[in-house]
Amino acid sequence: MKRRDFISVSALGSLAMIATGCSPVVNGEKKLEGKRDKAVLKLSSQEGVAPGETLDEKLDFLEEHGFTGIEPWGGGLSGRVEEFQKALSNRNVNVSAIVAGFDGYLIAQEKQYRERAMSSMKEILEAGGALGANGLIMVPAFNNQPKLPHQQSRELIVEQLHELGEFAKRHNTHILLEPLNRRETYFVRLLADAAAIARDAESEGVGVMGDFWHMTWEETSDLGAIISAGDYLQHMHIASRKRRIMPGEDEGDNYVEGFKGLKYIGYQKFISLECGSEGDRRETIPAAAKLIKEQWDKA
Repeated sequence: MKRRDFISVSALGSLAMIATGCSPVVNGEKKLEGKRDKAVLKLSSQEGVAPGETLDEKLDFLEEHGFTGIEPWGGGLSGRVEEFQKALSNRNVNVSAIVAGFDGYLIAQEKQYRERAMSSMKEILEAGGALGANGLIMVPAFNNQPKLPHQQSRELIVEQLHELGEFAKRHNTHILLEPLNRRETYFVRLLADAAAIARDAESEGVGVMGDFWHMTWEETSDLGAIISAGDYLQHMHIASRKRRIMPGEDEGDNYVEGFKGLKYIGYQKFISLECGSEGDRRETIPAAAKLIKEQWDKA
């Protein structure tokens, strides 16, 4: 074998071992080396998912069942900062991230739509920073909006993400790029693609988030996808793997390989519920938390 071919094959083999978790075998079990000792499981829920009529009732429920994060909607958040600060006072719950709620599109031919998106995102980022949120979740393009060629879309998003990232960094938070599945977006669908865009934006205020529901349909490996995102990964969403309801409500819901990836990269951010539920949420949410904790320990 030529030296160049040998090096190429060896490199591919090493990458394959990481992607499949094939590390050294110890006591008959395959071990995936990484930053496992630093990884922490922190559960969060979107505000609209948690049961309760008021914010305080939702926080009471989450705190009672071991959740330490809540994820509010971004729309109108600037007018709710004091409400959240008061409600979270003396609690073991923090704002994990902010989900969307902005106007306009960053990927748009018309400048007015881009400017509207930039302005509304900055307003939410400022509010999120005041609340200690780790970031604002942003989907760059949906299938129901006007489509631009891929190269043009990428150039637009990279340029604007740099500005948003620098603004987010000044407010001690992040702008988080979220990949979706192909039924919902034509643009970014893989964690590796999102991480590459975050890298090219060249700002410490730009990160990515993963969603086990979307990953079910797009990623060939939860483990490989999460490792590919690495330190850019700042937030996770979780739902059942078939119907996007509560984890455990679909038969065979399994996140162990993804959790192995999170442990490998030393993940210390939140895993947040973004899902519906067929049953009573006062029962299905604690059951989901139990399943997640059991599979995290198994990973």
